[in-house]
Amino acid sequence: MKAVNIRQLKNNPSEALREARKHPVVVLNRDQPEALLVHLDDEALLGEPGVRRALATALYRDESLSLGQAARLAGLSAAEFMQHASRLGIPVVRGTAAGVREDAQAIAAWRKGSSRPTQAR
Repeated sequence: MKAVNIRQLKNNPSEALREARKHPVVVLNRDQPEALLVHLDDEALLGEPGVRRALATALYRDESLSLGQAARLAGLSAAEFMQHASRLGIPVVRGTAAGVREDAQAIAAWRKGSSRPTQAR
């Protein structure tokens, strides 16, 4: 295991990521452990059953990933991921009911306007 301080991480994040490919890297803040960098491209970790789905779900729940990004990370279709998130009580549609209605109306208006045949120039 290797340790880097925050200044080293800011100055050369690529080096810390290269080191993380070999072994976990502890990030120190004033000589206290602050974070742990672990390389995730390792199929040993991401290949374990449920790890990709759990990671995708957590990142989607915390709004770090979009629905599409989370679905791809989980290895699911968008519809399957929506069902998965819903079963866990994670809202798939975010915002207020009025906002969702407004978005739906805007989409309907856009679809109506884009269904007209285009004129040749």
